[in-house]
Amino acid sequence: MANVRVRFCPSPTGNPHVGLVRTALFNWAFARHNEGTLVFRIEDTDAARDSEESYEQLLDSMRWLGFDWDEGPEIGGPHAPYRQSQRMDIYADVAAKLLDAGHAYRCYCSTEELDTRRDAARAAGKPSGYDGHCRDLSAEQKAAYEAEGRKPIVRFRMPDEAITFEDLVRGEITYLPENVPDYGIVRANGAPLYTLVNPVDDALMEITHVLRGEDLLSSTPRQIALYKALTELGIAKETPAFGHLPYVMGEGNKKLSKRDPESSLNLYRERGFLPEGLLNYLSLLGWSLAADRDIFSVDEMVAAFDVTDVNPNPARFDLKKCEAINADHIRMLDVKDFTERCAPWLRAPFAPWAPEDFDEAKWQAIAPHAQSRMKVLSEITDNVDFLFLPEPAVDEASWTKAMKEGSDALLRTAREKLEAADWSSAESLKEAVLTAGEEHGLKLGKAQAPVRVAVTGRTVGLPLFESLEILGKETTLARVDAALERLAA
Repeated sequence: MANVRVRFCPSPTGNPHVGLVRTALFNWAFARHNEGTLVFRIEDTDAARDSEESYEQLLDSMRWLGFDWDEGPEIGGPHAPYRQSQRMDIYADVAAKLLDAGHAYRCYCSTEELDTRRDAARAAGKPSGYDGHCRDLSAEQKAAYEAEGRKPIVRFRMPDEAITFEDLVRGEITYLPENVPDYGIVRANGAPLYTLVNPVDDALMEITHVLRGEDLLSSTPRQIALYKALTELGIAKETPAFGHLPYVMGEGNKKLSKRDPESSLNLYRERGFLPEGLLNYLSLLGWSLAADRDIFSVDEMVAAFDVTDVNPNPARFDLKKCEAINADHIRMLDVKDFTERCAPWLRAPFAPWAPEDFDEAKWQAIAPHAQSRMKVLSEITDNVDFLFLPEPAVDEASWTKAMKEGSDALLRTAREKLEAADWSSAESLKEAVLTAGEEHGLKLGKAQAPVRVAVTGRTVGLPLFESLEILGKETTLARVDAALERLAA
């Protein structure tokens, strides 16, 4: 596919949403698969909601996810500027040309008048969209309205014919003219609306494919009509192909919204999801590499991605599956990469131990055992805190569960066996606890639970005997002694 140009054009309003990330991913993969161009454009014309902080957060999120762009902020390009707030003169010029050519007109209807006519249309069982009241006003009627002090909006004049297009995801779609009335493109205060600025920018930036959310499907016939007008005016070269991506659904089969906690990209960064794992999962929300394969790299996705393979049906976001896929990607890292990525969670404000108590050698020794058992990187803090805290952070529920009647006798026997064991061998430590358990009529699983809680503070965690070996004989036995003192008390 030659000269593919796609765009990702978010608004800088709050935290990035995982649905937005999925849209960015599909556009990026489509551009890279076709050796095309990705235009990163910022739609920041809503002064009441947009913020510079959100803008910087968007750029930071794109970098964290590993997305690169060919034109846009910090890079520039032949169609700069790439922030809509810096392109207002362009929109005003295009709106004036549309008015002069008769593709648009000024509408003087008040909100109250529009509401009254819509209510009447509904009552009569007719479409309640704009009824074309100001479509063909005479010069005298316009003058009369202006004499009243009315400030008009600008409406685009839709053609009186059906609009049919081939959606890359959904196939052929037709909209009848009665369902797509004339629509506003410029507010009464002169501010351009999304309905104008978005297709104008796509036209001027020569976008060939528009891949966006299903929620924007109803605006497509409007944009196709506007493209035709822009082409007649020499502003657009062609109408892009459209592909509308399926909704991402949350709990209760409702569309995942910004209010849903699991929708925030920041949540996944803070919990320690890998970009590779998160993108792998998000790619499965509407697309698949193969029917029997869920785990793959971003490069493998790019090599195979075709937007026509996207499933139009809504995709449900499953946090547990997302975690499971992320766990697979954690296990796929080499150990050095894993230890480096865990670094933020091994120091303040996440780490509960003093910086001077952190032992690099112990961390390097435990890392391979931790890597195979984690779903997200933030779990590393609780998994290894027993190595670096002066005393284990005892979970009281774990203590109650593990320290049953007779646990003190078991711990005394286990201590004797551990003291005599070979501390250079995790297998020797395992044999010590196994033997202690047998003397008390317990299998290894039951015998090791009190030892684990005494030493690590929890009933679950990293492989116990490897952990004891790394912690060391002196500290391990001291913690068993402390547990025995507590049980005696």
